[in-house]
Amino acid sequence: MSSGVIRPDDILLVKDGATIGNVAIADWMPHWEAAVNERVFLLRVSEDYYARYYFYVIQSPAVQTQIWLNAGGSAPRGLTLEFRNKVMVPRPSKSQQKAIANYLDRETARLDTLVATKEHMLNLLAEKRQALITHAVTRGIHPDAPLRDSGVPWLGDIPIHWEIERARWLFVERGERSDTGDEELLTVSHITGVTSLSDRDVKPFEPATTKGFKLCIAGDLVVNPLRAWMGAMGVSPVDGIVSPAHNVYVPGPRLEPGYIDALVRLPVFAQEVARYSKGVVPSQLRLYPEGLFEVSLPVPPLREQKEIVAQIGCKTSPLDHLRSAIETSISLLKERRSALIAAAVTVQTDIGKAA
Repeated sequence: MSSGVIRPDDILLVKDGATIGNVAIADWMPHWEAAVNERVFLLRVSEDYYARYYFYVIQSPAVQTQIWLNAGGSAPRGLTLEFRNKVMVPRPSKSQQKAIANYLDRETARLDTLVATKEHMLNLLAEKRQALITHAVTRGIHPDAPLRDSGVPWLGDIPIHWEIERARWLFVERGERSDTGDEELLTVSHITGVTSLSDRDVKPFEPATTKGFKLCIAGDLVVNPLRAWMGAMGVSPVDGIVSPAHNVYVPGPRLEPGYIDALVRLPVFAQEVARYSKGVVPSQLRLYPEGLFEVSLPVPPLREQKEIVAQIGCKTSPLDHLRSAIETSISLLKERRSALIAAAVTVQTDIGKAA
């Protein structure tokens, strides 16, 4: 264990928070001095051992499990200096350590390249999906429809037969509260929109009571006012309750909920509502109802809104299936990487022959 300025071959280990156990090695050095912060342990391996070998040892499933078991606390969990005496690691000869590390350098680099390529594909799919949705909800699905200037900078040209309305004429704020708190608890994310808290792998909060939370009916627009600038809003697919700090809006009869959900989750829409939010810096912006009500929205005919939603579903479904397949492939590659490291550092692989 060491502290201060980072040197070549120093190992950096995250000691708390959601990324606890993440590890890196200083295999390159900048032209200026660098140091770690209080959330990172700096591990300096003595000359009797090979640093890159222990960089891989720490990544092995067995050691990662020991790190989690030795992390005290609950939220957030954190390692203390005592973990060094509790985490057991294999210690082959230095020459064998170097052979194992060199082998893993080659094999993990190959797997990491494959993962990076697939993650790039995921980014391209996400961009294509977003572009498809953006075009559908702001330009429509009829390519030959004549366009006109909407007069709204964030929208630009829209089909000539579409209307433009301020949100104040399209939504009514819902203020009813739950008497019991027994309804399904919903959460709002800039990534997934409105979903049930029970569907989340990581629970953002565990309220002591949900009595008095705001009621939300399927089709209602829910906005997290503190993160609206990030896009934390969406239309609820089910009845439930949301945090009292959120705002719930009932769409009028001129709106199709699926169309509104697609519209408000556009990044450009989040940028627009940020203009009407109150606050000094982006991280402190808050979207009050009067701010949302100032935003101008495109309003296609109701029948066309439903057609747009149907086409979005039709065109994004193949992209979503492909995304799921790529994510599965990435998961398998990462499992392969983990198994490879586990086998090598426990000397289950004949490194001499592999080299």
